[in-house]
Amino acid sequence: MNQEELIALILKKDERAFTNMYDMYSKSLFSVISNLLKETEDAEDVLQEVFVKIWKSIDSYSESKGRFYTWIVNIARNAAIDKLRSKGYNNSQKNLSSDNFVHLLEDNNKLINRIDTIGIQEFVKKLKPKCIQLIELLFFQGYTQQEASDELEIPLGTVKTQNRNCINDLRTYLKI
Repeated sequence: MNQEELIALILKKDERAFTNMYDMYSKSLFSVISNLLKETEDAEDVLQEVFVKIWKSIDSYSESKGRFYTWIVNIARNAAIDKLRSKGYNNSQKNLSSDNFVHLLEDNNKLINRIDTIGIQEFVKKLKPKCIQLIELLFFQGYTQQEASDELEIPLGTVKTQNRNCINDLRTYLKI
């Protein structure tokens, strides 16, 4: 089945189209989503939501505005970003310490991840306590600078300045 036939069947809400669409695009959409969401279960949930959204909003697709594949990839990407920004997802991520993240990355067999994480925790531990706390929030727990400001009860400008200073201190330790 080609793309034009698929779109025509989706517009008619033909059930075969949903199965064909899933078979044709699930792997690539899952890849886009899982690049943003590291937990497989979260990525699978978002993938399911994406296919339902495509199915329900097919009327808003216009060939004149772009390719179908680009349209569904944007839906997948936006859904993953929405999940990342959701309050529930952020709260679940905040409960993890930096030790959990470093351990997960060090166990990964991909060389690039191993290079990025080997010994970083040891260098972070050499920083001032306020830097350790700030780096843990911003880099290991994924807080935004505004969220870190709220959590630490300090002005946003102070968070930005301290972040810059702490990163410079870390660079000194790493000699980058």
